[in-house]
Amino acid sequence: MRYQICVSGAAAGETVVSAHEQAYALGAEIAKSNKTLLTGATVGLPHSAAQGFKSVKATRGSSVGFSPASSFREHVATYRLPTEEFDYINFTGMEYVGRDVHLVRSADAVITVGGRMGSLHELATALESRKVCGVLLGSGGLADYAATLLKHIEAPGGKDVIFDTDPKRLVAKVVAELDKKYADFLDHATKYPAKVPGQPKVTNRRG
Repeated sequence: MRYQICVSGAAAGETVVSAHEQAYALGAEIAKSNKTLLTGATVGLPHSAAQGFKSVKATRGSSVGFSPASSFREHVATYRLPTEEFDYINFTGMEYVGRDVHLVRSADAVITVGGRMGSLHELATALESRKVCGVLLGSGGLADYAATLLKHIEAPGGKDVIFDTDPKRLVAKVVAELDKKYADFLDHATKYPAKVPGQPKVTNRRG
């Protein structure tokens, strides 16, 4: 399945400098896995992830940005956010806080790299929404405090958060968890494929 995997991270601050290569690697691995990357269509670590995604030429996935702006003009002129790394931009018109919720709710999984308070908002929303959550350890900021936070503050699915220090392994673990989560759906899709117009109906018979 072409899962939608959100990469959440800081748009500014220390982790943008220290973890940009790790965010880039996350985006590239999502592309290599033929999944769709979701980001906040912003600068910093989400931008690095989008750049990493676009560095992979042979992918069936897409790079989708969720903008806080209500139009392309506002996205560029008012918010001064990038455009080139996205196959599609969803102009939410919800500003940053509302954009965060829409972004996370649209994802199948959320991976945190680095991160500040906005990333904490996205992680909390992902946990409350029962999304598959991954955290890239060693990327600084929220990512390196997440385990301690979840140890002391109860959260839905907090014990199921996936931690790893390697972007490739982390993406693979997140995809594997999504496969488990959607196993019944995958089985249903195999048994009952979509009917193609003009194709004769096939009836399964036993014996």
